[in-house]
Amino acid sequence: MRDFEYEAPTSVAAAVEILARHNGSARPLAGGTDLIDQIRTGRHRPDVVVDIKKILELNRVELSDAGLRLGAAVPCYRIDDDAKISEAYAALADSARIIGGVQIQSRASVGGNLCNSGPAADSTPSLIVLGAQAVIAGPQGERTVPVESFCTGPGKNVLKPGEFLVELRFPARPAHSGSHYRRFIPRNEMDIAVVGVATSVVLDPSRDRFVSARIALGAVGPTPIFAQAAGDLLAGQKVSDETIARAGAAARAAAKPIDDMRGTTEFRLHVTDVLTRRVVEEAVRRARGSRTSK
Repeated sequence: MRDFEYEAPTSVAAAVEILARHNGSARPLAGGTDLIDQIRTGRHRPDVVVDIKKILELNRVELSDAGLRLGAAVPCYRIDDDAKISEAYAALADSARIIGGVQIQSRASVGGNLCNSGPAADSTPSLIVLGAQAVIAGPQGERTVPVESFCTGPGKNVLKPGEFLVELRFPARPAHSGSHYRRFIPRNEMDIAVVGVATSVVLDPSRDRFVSARIALGAVGPTPIFAQAAGDLLAGQKVSDETIARAGAAARAAAKPIDDMRGTTEFRLHVTDVLTRRVVEEAVRRARGSRTSK
């Protein structure tokens, strides 16, 4: 592995100063489950690794009537272990509990998963459907970006030199809402999604009609995809197999997969349709009061 310097600032301002001073040759480290391997294989060659886990704001988990604030360095297990978060933001917990095994989940963070910006990232579709906003700190101050606009290409995102992700902010969950994330993998020993789908639905007080829905896809494009048209098809419609099937077809139309070792284009399109229908059905069950199960 290439030699690098190590810094562990304890404030956002200090981290920004170090990152800006090195102007692109420093990399922030949250869990490090992706970064360390990428340094080992030469994908990244930083002069400095900036450990951000010692910064208070990046370890925040705050659930209130206003919504959820999740620090960028919060490890996945803290999400899955929190019953209130798992109930209100079920799709987020679905994602957190399948990112690697127990050892990985004790280190890996949802913020790091987003910043790694892999097309098949398990948490990003869930962040999109739950309306998460990425709070970014940098030399010019703080800015906020909707998660659906964060990733710009495979392994690429909107972060500029000197910037890093501080936290994710989620709006409060509406009444009669439910969410779910599910993925298809080729076999248990290859823990990367062939297709991943997340959805969030809001039902009317009768719980028989959609008020709104958001659907997002993973591993079927160069970035995670916000399939807005598929969610919009559900809005105002009665909950039925026919309505949900139309959303599945629209999600398939939004997908832009490629052939690779994990699956063909046609197979991924088919799975996108099937998974979308199943994920919407489960989100509806949760919105109707079924408990989220692990």
